[in-house]
Amino acid sequence: MAGCGSVVHSNLQCSFLALTSDTGRPSRPSGFFHGRRHGTGILLKNKFLSGDRSLTSFARRETVSRAAVRNSSSVFTRAEVNTGNRDLGAVLEDVPHLSDWLPNLPTYPNPLQDNPAYSDVEQYFVHPDDVVAEDIVVRLNRPSGIHFRRAGPREKVYFKPNEVRACIVTCGGLCPGLNTVIREIVCGLWHMYGVQEVLGIEGFYARNTISLTPKIVNDIHKRGGTILGTSRGGHATSKIVDSIQDRGINQVYIIGGDGTQRGANVIHEEIRRRGLKVAVAGIPKTIDNDIAVIDKSFGFDSAVEEAQRAINAAHVEAESFENGVGLVKLMGRYSGYIAMYATLASRDVDCCLIPESPFYLEGEGGLYEFINGRIRENGHSVIVVAEGAGQELVADSMQSMDKHDASGNRLLLDVGLWLSQKLKGYFITERKQVINLKYIDPTYMIRAIPSNASDNVYCYLLAQSAVHGAMAGYTGFTVGPVNGKHAYIPISRITETQNRVKTSDRMWARLLSSTNQPSFLRHEEIMGAKGKEESTKMLKESDALVEKISSPARQGNAFAEKKVDSSPQENGLNGRKAELSQAENGVALKKAQGSLK
Repeated sequence: MAGCGSVVHSNLQCSFLALTSDTGRPSRPSGFFHGRRHGTGILLKNKFLSGDRSLTSFARRETVSRAAVRNSSSVFTRAEVNTGNRDLGAVLEDVPHLSDWLPNLPTYPNPLQDNPAYSDVEQYFVHPDDVVAEDIVVRLNRPSGIHFRRAGPREKVYFKPNEVRACIVTCGGLCPGLNTVIREIVCGLWHMYGVQEVLGIEGFYARNTISLTPKIVNDIHKRGGTILGTSRGGHATSKIVDSIQDRGINQVYIIGGDGTQRGANVIHEEIRRRGLKVAVAGIPKTIDNDIAVIDKSFGFDSAVEEAQRAINAAHVEAESFENGVGLVKLMGRYSGYIAMYATLASRDVDCCLIPESPFYLEGEGGLYEFINGRIRENGHSVIVVAEGAGQELVADSMQSMDKHDASGNRLLLDVGLWLSQKLKGYFITERKQVINLKYIDPTYMIRAIPSNASDNVYCYLLAQSAVHGAMAGYTGFTVGPVNGKHAYIPISRITETQNRVKTSDRMWARLLSSTNQPSFLRHEEIMGAKGKEESTKMLKESDALVEKISSPARQGNAFAEKKVDSSPQENGLNGRKAELSQAENGVALKKAQGSLK
């Protein structure tokens, strides 16, 4: 239940210009500091800036105070930002800009100001100080936390359209919407900015390139896959940047998952080291929806929609046969979002298994017992399992070695096939009955479909935001919606962690309520959790006892400092009494610690 002090921002994007004083001049919001990401920290400047990018780097500081922020610029690490320190206010986690290492770059008017399609749009250009909040649910009188630059077109650009030579590359596995993103990057560069030299690269090492025009990409969004091809594997950064230089490319659009985005960040750093005027923009792609920070990744909606069709087919098969069981394996290496959302959308699933929620087969409260009960009750059962679920159980059963693919991802064992064999064996040996189990694996069917209407619109917005950012001189960024508003996010930020289903969250509780499946916690785990609660309670009592013990000692020391005129005999007597009291308290403390053990 939400705390009574929780509030939601009514406006997810905010601008310094929106806050004005009585005189009409822009005034700096209280506790809001403009900042720049610098290394592992946040560079803050306590003043109003109207798009000024001439910020100075400062030495990293480990301690933070309001006076330090007020009197001078400071660097805050993200760990310090997330501590909830009220002195921090709001922080802008900025993305790199070409002017960071090329300070004398000329700017040009944005061609969009002469585009008749946008002539009636009010305030079409994004103000340089518009930001998007990462967290929209905050406590009153608490810092509003980290913000990102709002994505969109800027009034000034750092590239002449006729000087731009852009390239697009796709990496990693297939995902619905790849062709749509390619199409919209090409069309955005051509129609909005007049850029007419866009290359599709089948790999930075390969000499094969495709000249992309709006005519060539006109209907590719209706097809699945990617017209540029894709691959997995490592890369040599210096060779890639050499290839970029040799081809005269100055804008690079890289579409891929977290591994690809890490590579994009390394390429950006090498470009920066060489002092090149090359903008690197990342478009995050993962069908599993495991990219951090952004609301969701493109292709996810399409995947859930197609997965629901597989679940419907499994349900039809299961209820059409006596003792029917439909088992569907869906994508989800580390995150079970597709399985969870497809289950919630279907309403025909009896049990959903995901990597974030371990399960077991035998015994009270296990999967065998639950499925047997559903079959006895309904005559059939439908199970959805994410590909990354139960890998420890499968590995123990098959005695498999830990292997990885070319991208460094752990090769998963087929949990669906393993589980189907386990269920058949259990019902034959333990229940003396035969079940009609149908195993459906739609993985590659889902990956290869074209994106649906929702994802088409989403890919369109992603591509346009990436084009606007690169033309405005931003680099080393990825783009995506944060609380519904598109923002520019440092690539390093989205690759630090993965977006995973929180089994303590309300959405997982909704799923459990929908399927009525057990939590799969063993009796000893439940008892262990109860014991942990009791231990936590006793630990708090012990801490209170320590405080009680140490408090008189501190008071006694202060009293002793004041009572300097006491006789040596009195001091000696008081000292022996203090030692006796401390010894008694020490015995009590040892008893409390022993009870915790």
